[in-house]
Amino acid sequence: METATETERKYDVPESFELPDLTGAAGIARVDGAETHDLDATYFDTEDLRLMKNRRTLRRRSGGHDAGWHLKTPADGNGRKEHRMSGASEQVPDELRALVRTYVRRHPLGPVARLRTHRVETPLRDEAGRTLALIAQDQVRAESGDDHSAWQEIEVELVDGDEKVLAAVEKVLLAAGATPAAGPSKVARALAGRLSATRQDPKTEINPVSRYAREQRDAILEHDPAARQGEEEAVHKMRVATRRLRSTLKSFRRWFPERETAELGDELRWLAGALGAVRDPQVLEGKLLAGIDESVPEFRATAHRIRAALEHRVAHGREELVAALDSDRYLDLLDRIDALVDAPLPDTGNPAARARKVLAKADDRLDTALADGVDEEVHAARKKYKQARYAVELVAPEHGKRAKRLVKALTALQDGLGAHQDSSIARETLREIGPDSFHFGVLYGRQEAVGKETLIAVPALVRASRRKKVRRWLVKA
Repeated sequence: METATETERKYDVPESFELPDLTGAAGIARVDGAETHDLDATYFDTEDLRLMKNRRTLRRRSGGHDAGWHLKTPADGNGRKEHRMSGASEQVPDELRALVRTYVRRHPLGPVARLRTHRVETPLRDEAGRTLALIAQDQVRAESGDDHSAWQEIEVELVDGDEKVLAAVEKVLLAAGATPAAGPSKVARALAGRLSATRQDPKTEINPVSRYAREQRDAILEHDPAARQGEEEAVHKMRVATRRLRSTLKSFRRWFPERETAELGDELRWLAGALGAVRDPQVLEGKLLAGIDESVPEFRATAHRIRAALEHRVAHGREELVAALDSDRYLDLLDRIDALVDAPLPDTGNPAARARKVLAKADDRLDTALADGVDEEVHAARKKYKQARYAVELVAPEHGKRAKRLVKALTALQDGLGAHQDSSIARETLREIGPDSFHFGVLYGRQEAVGKETLIAVPALVRASRRKKVRRWLVKA
């Protein structure tokens, strides 16, 4: 499977439209070498268009330079990530099916639209002969059930150029009579009637608790494909979303059915644990190896033992994570999350008032822990502050910069307490891997010092998070 990121813009044009002269725009020196292609694409989705509703398109296409299967998904910025697999198989490849499993679940995939496109594709080159972009003039015929439509459009896709090329070409095209495309993609236009029938009214107000819970659900789904492929950032973000959702069900349990929140919380803990089995050793490896000078032979051997042990844990964790994400238990969890967060929530009070109470409990727990000087109590207080931070995040959009300052202060405090906990875990790991070596002892001493230093820094972080101007808005909310 090949993966590429595409950045393009689309325009509707009338039948009589002629491509204007683009030379001189953003370094374009030549517009020649046009090729003609006849493309025939069948798009696959569930009956209720689960992929399209989540900004994903899956197709099998013949014709052109990249015939085969294509899955397009959102990417960073304005681009789209395209997963490509060659071959003429009529069945959706397992590799692509796995990347959409969280959206499709147990629903069958089948053809939902067919698009036939006559394309004239022309490279836009600079003086050195580099292809800055490709401009495609498309005549499209679409079929979806009994619906038929036809239109003309232009696509401009970056190759070696930058956004300035797109902007310059757009200016010329608009002046010549082109208009921004009616939809984000050809298939979205072909299926517009079916999609609009299920689209939620954007004016509908959403309870802040519902909004935050849905955001975490969406993040779990979004990061699933990359997480199952082992991408560190995706594993991290998916785990954070899982924790945020579980914390929301706990902090705002009155907003949800009691039995469902308890059972769902246990399942979210299971998912977070599977993600943590991959993420925790990765983080730990970075912390332990950061202070090792591997140019010294003795320390190099120590680093090798640490790296080998933790990478073994990561590899085992990845196997377990993929098994978890491929399980029916995971699909059941996703279905239950959907049912919970998409259902209308009762008006059971002020979410900001609830966040205030959660934060007050975190304050009390940390004060007791620092007075007692017990690491286990400090760790418990850190988890309580994480819950409080998520609760404040939930109400933050309604309270602007004031709320963001408190979230930032709570994050710093949570990170400080987390660094202390990390040092304890690092020491325990060093005992497990190599208590027989002097150099392990050196590293153990370093982590012990880190634990003490981070704890010394906590009082200042506490004061910063409790300043009146940082919390005043929450008291009045």
